[in-house]
Amino acid sequence: MRRSAVPRHSLPPAAAAALGFGVAPPRALQSLTMAAAATTSPPLGSCLLPCHRRRSSMCSSASSAASSASAATTALAVEEARRGRKQLSMEPPLYDYLLANVREHPILRDLREETAAMRGSQMQVSPTQAQLLAMLVQILGAQRCIEVGVFTGYSSLAVALALPESGRLVACERDERCLEVAKRYYRLAGVAHKVDVKHALAVDSLKSLLESGEASSYDFAFVDADKKMYEEYFELLLKLVRVGGLIVMDNVLWYGRVADPLVNDPKTISIRDFNKKLLEDTRVNISMVPIGDGMTICRKLEDD
Repeated sequence: MRRSAVPRHSLPPAAAAALGFGVAPPRALQSLTMAAAATTSPPLGSCLLPCHRRRSSMCSSASSAASSASAATTALAVEEARRGRKQLSMEPPLYDYLLANVREHPILRDLREETAAMRGSQMQVSPTQAQLLAMLVQILGAQRCIEVGVFTGYSSLAVALALPESGRLVACERDERCLEVAKRYYRLAGVAHKVDVKHALAVDSLKSLLESGEASSYDFAFVDADKKMYEEYFELLLKLVRVGGLIVMDNVLWYGRVADPLVNDPKTISIRDFNKKLLEDTRVNISMVPIGDGMTICRKLEDD
């Protein structure tokens, strides 16, 4: 696995502070500010640029610095996720304490460690997220569940372990290589009989379930897949999940990008738009929780 962690000394101060590396003491910070001013400000009475040009240059520099800080913050958040530390704004000692208090099944731990060496390992949910998903399934007394976006199977395995022997989990994933890892661990955990793997585009699989007359028959659904498809996944799942059932959407905070006005790539815009629509959707009750990369728990209130 490629490691690309951002060294502490290379981060801008704003990014270092945001990532828990600490803030310089006031006296040191004052010295740094004075030194920066001495190297960037012209001597008094020797203004070389008109004021409006200097202000424009300062704004441009500030914007560039903010953009660099944002990029560094995101890069380190992604790298931490690759290493299994998928929790926004939490310093490593506290995250280690949190992880030490998760009841992680040994097979789940083995899968997490194997996945950490794979490309795209930051996509795997954290142990704290998987523990919450399993508890929600148990609280609901769920029998029938759906997962959209299996990857190597960590979250679906946690759900399958929480289901009763008669339970069923429909697992939708298009990447065959990842599915092979997931299916191996389903067998190792003795839950393969509970999991109905759908190797196809998730939209096609969900539509097929509806065409088979399975509307309003599922208790629980979890989505961790193509961010630009979130709205379509949600609408299909809202038809498949019963009244009182739950739909959990992952990555709703998107490594903090959703709150950064300088970030406007298609995936970030899609998640922002989805979050806004969900906030205004009266068909569900919602709770956005800052666990992992952010999850929104939606409880269906009515059938169409």
